[in-house]
Amino acid sequence: MSIDTLLPVLPYIIATCIAIVCALIAIRKSQQALLSMQTLSHEVELLEQQLDNVNYSHNQLQQEHDGNKLKLESQNNQLIKVMSRLRESDIRLQTERQASADKLALQAQSEQRLQQQFENLANKIFDSKTDNFQQLNKSSVELLLSPLKTQLEGFKQQVQDVYSNEAKERHSLQSEVARLQQVYQLMSSETANLTKALKGDNKQQGNWGEVILARILSESGLREGHEYDVQVSLNNEHGKRFQPDVIVHLPQDKDVVVDSKVSLTAYERFFNADDDITRKQALQEHVSSVRSHIRELGRKDYHLLQGLKTLDYVLMFVAVEPAFLAALEADPSLMKFALDNNIMLVSPTNLLIALRTIDNLWRYERQNQNAQLIAERAGKIYEKLRLFSHDMQDMGVALDKAQDSYDSAMKRLATGKGNLIKQAQQFVELGVEVKKPLPAELVEKSSVNLLE
Repeated sequence: MSIDTLLPVLPYIIATCIAIVCALIAIRKSQQALLSMQTLSHEVELLEQQLDNVNYSHNQLQQEHDGNKLKLESQNNQLIKVMSRLRESDIRLQTERQASADKLALQAQSEQRLQQQFENLANKIFDSKTDNFQQLNKSSVELLLSPLKTQLEGFKQQVQDVYSNEAKERHSLQSEVARLQQVYQLMSSETANLTKALKGDNKQQGNWGEVILARILSESGLREGHEYDVQVSLNNEHGKRFQPDVIVHLPQDKDVVVDSKVSLTAYERFFNADDDITRKQALQEHVSSVRSHIRELGRKDYHLLQGLKTLDYVLMFVAVEPAFLAALEADPSLMKFALDNNIMLVSPTNLLIALRTIDNLWRYERQNQNAQLIAERAGKIYEKLRLFSHDMQDMGVALDKAQDSYDSAMKRLATGKGNLIKQAQQFVELGVEVKKPLPAELVEKSSVNLLE
């Protein structure tokens, strides 16, 4: 494959690689932040235990306040990271837009020069022909130029549409940060309210987790039935049927599975425990429940399902962010255990970031496809111009031949020696009767030479 063949898809490959690396870096940074927060939470717990002897009820309220403060700080830090990535994306979009504008301006100048050259060529050909051929030539050129004009107008409209779509996307990026913050606050509030209502009912907990997952998907910008599908039934090589919660489609014909797992029963007992022994036991049960979900999900081997081109890992979505953080704090090895089972643990916060990154990947993909279509259309227009120039040259040759034939015939008729007009006029002079005379202009042009 030559370098010229790779050039049209090179921006697409680079943009896809950069976006994937950004997504992985964002997820890794989120995990590192969680591990750091575990150490801080442990120190806070030691201080809180010293205050339990003074005022237990006041300590409970203070623990809840400190936990909310830590979560808010974590969300603010993540929000700052998202804003930084959005600014970087905006800079890249502006650079790509400027490059595209320069390219389109160069194409417009080339088209203008070609059009001027064709007009000059047509004028030169038309000026060299007689008045009788000018009208015929004009009609032929208009017939040839009409399809070309239509294609040029379509090309212009497509370029304008591309600029309009880019402007809309840049405006949506500017409002994304505010919407993300609102989503975080809403999810935190709903999580706190529904945890009490769902405790003890595993079926209801699972359904609620799927509802939270569906809401995050709707906020991500991805479209159901296009960039992701829900509850798709697939079979493995042994014919056993599986139904992942969500299959998110990536560019380059790849998929990533998102499966929701909710562990609230033990966590609720841990959160409302009245003593340290009960709290510690409930926390261990909560970690065991999360490990069990990881082990169960890893055994499903979604990457072996027929018709699914998934990545080597599955995103396990934990809908309750405090429960997610508590499990990682109690067992730091939980993340490595998940990775060993080809599972990536995600909470509502970092899942939304990952999905928004995938949405940006699809935007770059669609922009690259539009650029490729524009390039193909420009190539077709250039080919039409090339064929038209050959047709104009052939028409000029044909008109030259027609002019030569016309001059030769006119010599025989009226301007050459022994022409037919002069000979016919001599018959009239000799007394031959005719109903109508020959055209006076041709008679004047005829020579006085007699037929030899």
